[in-house]
Amino acid sequence: MQNIDITKKSSYNYYLPQNLIAQTPLEKRDSSRMLCFNKKTKKVSHKHFFDIIDFLKSGDVLVINNTKVLPARLHGKKIPTGAIVEILLIKRLSLDKWETMARPFKRIKEKTILEFSDKLKCEILDKKAGGICIVKFIYEGVFEVLLQQIGEMPLPPYIKEKLQDKNRYQTVFSKVYGASAAPTAGLHLTKELLTAIERKGVKIAKVLLHVGLGTFRPVSEENILNHKMHSEFFILDEETADIINTAKQNGGKIIAVGTTSVRVLETCAENGKVVAKSGETDIFIFPGYRFQIIDSLITNFHLPESTLLMLVSAFCGFDETMNFYQEAINEEYRFFSFGDCCFLYED
Repeated sequence: MQNIDITKKSSYNYYLPQNLIAQTPLEKRDSSRMLCFNKKTKKVSHKHFFDIIDFLKSGDVLVINNTKVLPARLHGKKIPTGAIVEILLIKRLSLDKWETMARPFKRIKEKTILEFSDKLKCEILDKKAGGICIVKFIYEGVFEVLLQQIGEMPLPPYIKEKLQDKNRYQTVFSKVYGASAAPTAGLHLTKELLTAIERKGVKIAKVLLHVGLGTFRPVSEENILNHKMHSEFFILDEETADIINTAKQNGGKIIAVGTTSVRVLETCAENGKVVAKSGETDIFIFPGYRFQIIDSLITNFHLPESTLLMLVSAFCGFDETMNFYQEAINEEYRFFSFGDCCFLYED
């Protein structure tokens, strides 16, 4: 590609036919197609996800994000008018206070009370820019249990069909509630495949990053260097740090499942090793970034002009990424959250 400025948001645009946006998950998680890109040879091959085990060797480490998606979409009635308002949980600020997105935003005022059920209400404490509201929940019982009963999965807006099984927007290894969206690369893994991978001598290392909605938002600034990255809570503990550092010392490869795992690993990178940490990360990875930890990446196909596509372009090269995206379109791969995936690696 000639005369492309990779600091411009518009350079990361591509045309995707609407029929290639996956609306529902496949019946079998690991039967999705997998585009494989060899960074060294620049060659593309076409497999299925269950073939991933053939690329992994004893001594390697597969890094997964064990966050769990909250059924974070709630529909409530304004008291006393009865008008319907949608609240989407984004980030927990304290025990009962949350940062949320609300719509219709213009009709909501501070001190408004919303009723979601006879046991769950909230008060609007503060309105901020971009449809953001700070709310305080008032409830009887256990908040997470109430969410499970009345909340809906916060599927991305490009998915128009109703999800029949909530568990299909959770990974099989999800553990810690707190995400507003699924770490979608992990949706392809099954318990059986994970067991087979471990039997091969591959270690499974767990990190936590509570995926926020900002992950999927297109960049607003045309010059991506001016983009302010959202922040997300993460944990990388001592056990995981030891697993990764030992593998790297012994020549094993670190395979990240999803861009969220990448962001945790690279946030915790110091001099080619990872250090156990927790907190908020707003790391923004785009072309020119030098990766310290990961050797390979399993990831889904991402939205045009998104920070996720920029991360993949940083890992594989801009031209190479845009080329294999076009090949995926030509081959009619399924895109986005419930879609197919790619395996980006180097021999």
